[in-house]
Amino acid sequence: MSTLLTADASAFQSKFPNLPFRINHGLVGDARLTLPAILELVKELPRDRIEYNSGKAAVSQDPTTTPLVDLAPEDVIQKIETAGAWMVLKRVEIHPTYKALLDEALMSVATAQGFKSLDEAGFSDVQGFMFVSSPGSTTPFHLDSEDNFFVQVHGDKIFNVYDNQDKSIATDDQIEHCITKHRNLKFDEKYVAKEMHNDLKPGEGVFVPYLWPHWVRTKDTYSISVAITWKTKAVSRRNDLYVANSMLRDRGFPQKGPGINPGWDGLKVAAMQIGKGLAAPLRQSEGLRRLIRSVVLGKDANYYYKAQKAKEAAAKVGM
Repeated sequence: MSTLLTADASAFQSKFPNLPFRINHGLVGDARLTLPAILELVKELPRDRIEYNSGKAAVSQDPTTTPLVDLAPEDVIQKIETAGAWMVLKRVEIHPTYKALLDEALMSVATAQGFKSLDEAGFSDVQGFMFVSSPGSTTPFHLDSEDNFFVQVHGDKIFNVYDNQDKSIATDDQIEHCITKHRNLKFDEKYVAKEMHNDLKPGEGVFVPYLWPHWVRTKDTYSISVAITWKTKAVSRRNDLYVANSMLRDRGFPQKGPGINPGWDGLKVAAMQIGKGLAAPLRQSEGLRRLIRSVVLGKDANYYYKAQKAKEAAAKVGM
């Protein structure tokens, strides 16, 4: 039986999937999660699956002023110890090698809970996000639109998590903005008293529930981490509602939050499902993915191209 992801049985019984808890994993030393393997992955991934910037971001970073690094993605990996950079490789499950890794890790949890498949355990829309960061790099305060087993593979990291039921930390409007515009939230030092503080070493990790705010910082050496994520049907439905509400609101039609008008929610979800079905064949193209994101999420939806755009602008100036 695979034991790639483990935790105290009591944590799964009393906290999963609504509360965060510490986990352990068996991915340290896995050849797929070494710098040479990650460099090859960077070369193969579409450009819109790679986001990177300076690791000197603030915890409460305004995304419009995020500091950049003047390096190509491959250079970031090759120089990660000194690059001063933060990088995430998105949707690594599109590569068969990493899909197998994610499925094996989640299957270890499903099996331990008595399920025979990922679907039976509720692990649908499984995705992987790999983080490679220089020493002292910060991932700003933000929240994500999926459940997440976050595992630390190389280097030490601080990982602080905050209660998503505390509306003084993230209001419903801020949650919608994070899901549909940019993930970053404003941080206030008064939140420190409410945090779940974690010092993570290789082999350790955290379960981060859907929409729980958190921020992260590497310590004295470069870091490799993986977010093993999934969406239940309920989570996917709620995300669809946030996106539908945002689209309508941007076009001048104010909307009530998810759950306030169930009948209207059902119509919006049905429309989103139809739209996603029509768009699915188009998502095979990076260019069309960019266009769809711009139409659905607005002009800043492709913000992670900012470093590339800045370099192109600088090159034109120098011509």
